Amino acid sequence: MKVSTSTNQSFDPLAGGIFPAACPSRTVLDHVSSKWGVLILVALAQGPQRWSELRRRAQGISEKMLAQTLKTLEGDGFILRDAQPVIPPRVDYSLTSRGSELVALLVPLLEWINVHAEDIVNGQA
Repeated sequence: MKVSTSTNQSFDPLAGGIFPAACPSRTVLDHVSSKWGVLILVALAQGPQRWSELRRRAQGISEKMLAQTLKTLEGDGFILRDAQPVIPPRVDYSLTSRGSELVALLVPLLEWINVHAEDIVNGQA
């Protein structure tokens, strides 16, 4: 199966080697395609946000999962953590250029999911 990319080059996932178990793309795919990873990335597309704002936006996420997701996405270079030396402490999270590039690719997928989710969950073809 060949998929056309925005640069008009063919992308063949079978030839690219993304299926071997040891491929680093598996780790990145796990991080960015998790429910919480996607929601946090898309929330940050609205601009820098504090931890509490992200927790409210991603309804249902636990404190532990939010902290873990933010740490993972920061480690991958998708988000920036800006701790300001003020009292009380203030930490803002924002997308890096890599994160913005990724979100631009995720948004069309999320728009499609939003349009079709109800029918899919209700078992309609």
